[in-house]
Amino acid sequence: MALGPTPTALAEAVATRDAAGGAVPAHVAIIMDGNGRWAVRRGLPRVAGHRAGVEAVRRTVRAATSAGVSWLTIYAFSSENWRRPLAEVLDLTGLLRHFLRAEIKELHSQGVRVRFIGDRSRFDPDIQTEMATSEARTAGNTRLNLIIALSYGGRAEIVAAARAAAEAALAGTLDPAEMTEESFARLLSTDGIPDPDLIIRTSGEQRLSNFLLWQSAYAELVFTDVLWPDFGARELADAIDCYTRRERRFGARPG
Repeated sequence: MALGPTPTALAEAVATRDAAGGAVPAHVAIIMDGNGRWAVRRGLPRVAGHRAGVEAVRRTVRAATSAGVSWLTIYAFSSENWRRPLAEVLDLTGLLRHFLRAEIKELHSQGVRVRFIGDRSRFDPDIQTEMATSEARTAGNTRLNLIIALSYGGRAEIVAAARAAAEAALAGTLDPAEMTEESFARLLSTDGIPDPDLIIRTSGEQRLSNFLLWQSAYAELVFTDVLWPDFGARELADAIDCYTRRERRFGARPG
C-alpha cells in the first residue's frame, strides 16, 4: 500500500481550497457503509464487499496523506456489528486478522501511526495481541495518524468515562465540582486525539450510528451516495471541497 504522489482529484481539491482561502481538515472521520449492498448488487457474497472495502481503505489512506490530512479515523466495526449473523462476523474478524498481519508492515514503512479505539476485549486473544503489536510498532510514526474504531460504540464510550469519573470521585481523587468538558474528554478512548473536523458517511445513509458522539459536537457532516467499496481520491476530494466552503462558527456569531 504505497502512499504515492498526489492524485489528480486531490490536487484539484487543494487548488480549490487555496483559491477559496479554506483549510484542509486536520482530522477526517469516515463511517464506511455499503459493503454489503455493493456485493448484493453484483450478485456476490457479502464478504466480497468487505474485501473490496479493505481496498477502499488503502485508497483513502493514500488520498488522505496526499491531501495533507493529519488524522484519519475509520469506523471499521461497531459494537452493534456483533449482532450480525455468525458467518458474517467470522468473515469480518478474519479480514481483520489479514489486515493486521498483511497491512501494518506497509503502513509502518510509510510513516503511518495506527491506533485502535473500542472494546478490544471482545476479540480473540490473537487479534488483541496483533492490535497491541501494531500500536507499539507504529508508535513513533508521524506522517498520518490512523485511528481504527473496532467494537466501538459512542454511548458505551461515554458510559465508561462516566463510570471512571464516578469511581475516581468515590476514591477521593476527583472533585465532581471541578469536572470540566476538557477533563471529562480525557477519560474517553480518544484522549490525545483531536475532535474530527469532518465526518463523512458513505452509502446515502444520513446518521452517525453511535460514532464519536461526544467528539462530533462541532464536526462538519458530509453524506455521499457512493458505496464504501467505490470510495476513493475523487470522493474524498469532493468531501474536502465541501468542507472548505463552509463557515465554521462553533456556536458563535460573527460580530
